[in-house]
Amino acid sequence: MPLTSLRDHFLISMPHLLDETFAQTVVYLCDHNEYGAMGIVVNRPSGIRMCDLLNHLELDNHTGLMSERPVFNGGPVRDDRGFVLHRRQPEQQWLSSHGINDDICLTTSLDILEAIARNEGPDTFLVALGYASWGPEQLEQELCDNLWLSCPANSDILFNLPLEDRLHAAAATLGINLNLMPAHAGHA
Repeated sequence: MPLTSLRDHFLISMPHLLDETFAQTVVYLCDHNEYGAMGIVVNRPSGIRMCDLLNHLELDNHTGLMSERPVFNGGPVRDDRGFVLHRRQPEQQWLSSHGINDDICLTTSLDILEAIARNEGPDTFLVALGYASWGPEQLEQELCDNLWLSCPANSDILFNLPLEDRLHAAAATLGINLNLMPAHAGHA
């Protein structure tokens, strides 16, 4: 059976997913192919603010109010590395940037954080420490086990909604109210 890529989709954790790392999360899938999947949790703050991160990196912070923005806990893998999801801006090029779709990129190089600190970075972005990953066919099995819902990603939910609203808003794009779903899995 050929793989249907879920790249540029949201994974929405089901209410019965009790794994403390992924319970009540929305994951933005940056890549999904026969080798596995990689994504960033986009609704779980790490407790670190942008100003804390920029200070830790010894970058002069000229971000103003933006410095209070949360840095997200992007997942359990490489949680010492920064990942910046942002809207693509053709006039800006970064050393290590991966286009996910025509509008959204994932950048992992320090130059983007240096630009953000100078207020010269992308207009729309979120910063996460770490990422989530699945091995070959692992995500497909978790989907079959009813641990996740998936839907095409929505950049308004990704970048503009308050983080506490993202889980239910992503589910609502499927017409689903997670509050009405049982806290245990079932198979028909």
